[in-house]
Amino acid sequence: MEIIPAIDIRGGRCVRLYQGDFRRETVFHKDPIEVALSWQSVGAPRVHVIDLDGASAGKPMNMDIIVEIATNLVIPVQVGGGIRHLETIEELLQAGVDRVVLGTPAVEAPLLVRDACRNYGESIVVCIDTRRGRVAINAWQSDTALEAAELAEAMLALGVKRLIRTDIGCDGTLGGPNLKAIADTVNACGMPVIAAGGTSSLGEIELIYQTGVEGVIVGKALYTGDIDLKEALARFGSPEEAEKKRATTLSSWPGG
Repeated sequence: MEIIPAIDIRGGRCVRLYQGDFRRETVFHKDPIEVALSWQSVGAPRVHVIDLDGASAGKPMNMDIIVEIATNLVIPVQVGGGIRHLETIEELLQAGVDRVVLGTPAVEAPLLVRDACRNYGESIVVCIDTRRGRVAINAWQSDTALEAAELAEAMLALGVKRLIRTDIGCDGTLGGPNLKAIADTVNACGMPVIAAGGTSSLGEIELIYQTGVEGVIVGKALYTGDIDLKEALARFGSPEEAEKKRATTLSSWPGG
């Protein structure tokens, strides 16, 4: 399972928000590029970069920093936040970004998602972010009537190959992930899923792994030291160790 560090950029700095609330921001580092290089040096398999200013504005606002991260890292970089046009996707991929993450277009511009998948295949990832069970878009500021399973089914029909699943109520809280929501998405969507939101310990990573996800995005817990990335990678990042962990702990999973 991939353990993926998150780098959220706002005002050119590396920050974390509490439940996506722009008024509840913690700045962890002034230089996102330096942070990305530090995660790479520890052994991260990829980094997850979100342009928070872009998500709010509806267009990329920290493109120079993102391009520099993609240029300087040798590990894959996946990027989201304010991406609304095929031209932006092309620009990011040409700059060295490995995956482009689409959120709002999955609801507001499904034909863009379809065309992006046709043109770029597995380089396109859709994030499904929910608040109290309903999908939220536009930097999590707008709620919809859609449920996660409904949107996942629609994305599968459009050719999406991979999802990121986030529970907004958990994100940035260190209060633990929504395991049921993660498991429900894995079981329902028929494609690889990356979990995000609330993970605060190695024990929680272990429980997330048991849901069958492909990876987990970890943010605040890495910056506070609640999770040591090197230790997490040693326990879960190796396919051999991960399979051993799955075999020894499966019986503890509800229904196992």
